[in-house]
Amino acid sequence: MFYFDYTYILFMIPCIIITLICQVRVKTAFSKYAGIPNSRGMTGAQAAEYVLRQNGVTDVRIEPVQGKLTDHYDPRTNVIRLSEAVYNVNSVAAVGVAAHEAGHAVQTAKNYTPNKIRGAILPAARIGSSISWILIMLGFLFAYRSGSNPVGMYLLYGGIILFSASVLFTVVTLPVEFDASRRALKCIREGNLLREDEYKGAKSVLTAAAMTYVASAITAIMQLLRLLLIVNRRD
Repeated sequence: MFYFDYTYILFMIPCIIITLICQVRVKTAFSKYAGIPNSRGMTGAQAAEYVLRQNGVTDVRIEPVQGKLTDHYDPRTNVIRLSEAVYNVNSVAAVGVAAHEAGHAVQTAKNYTPNKIRGAILPAARIGSSISWILIMLGFLFAYRSGSNPVGMYLLYGGIILFSASVLFTVVTLPVEFDASRRALKCIREGNLLREDEYKGAKSVLTAAAMTYVASAITAIMQLLRLLLIVNRRD
């Protein structure tokens, strides 16, 4: 019942479809503009260095990392890691992606408030994402096999509370991601790193990537609402 009742179709199927569409869009946009060299011949690593320098950030390392679309900024080590398709590649997509990751490093250096909130929530979100579903499944097992078993209900609500932390994390991630892209595009435009048509391409890549975070947030919220609906119906 937990997996096959109407709530799964009502809440989760649309989210799965939206997520798949967003994933296809980001891969398509990146592949398209990864094959277009930028007019200045600037590599992703050079673009990241430029964004950092323009914002007065000098203590961040830039390193290559294996894989595709594995680009990220690690605040624990203060390192920007750029994928093989970005680090030493002079494509339009490489400049956009690298500048975005540098934007995250600038957020840390400037003590950007949503970024600080996100970091504070992270430990609870990690615990919630790993433990919440164990509690929820055990709660359903007790509650459905033993009627309104209080132990089952305690487990259910405890799991939902923990899961709420991970949901909050995905929501707080949205302004952080959008702001990193805003900083990146501002530096690209003000520094004339890309021509106007190339700028639009980089913006398309970053916008498509941002939509994947929107899809994740929507999915997390809908999953939480679904759980609450199921539990309340059980009550």
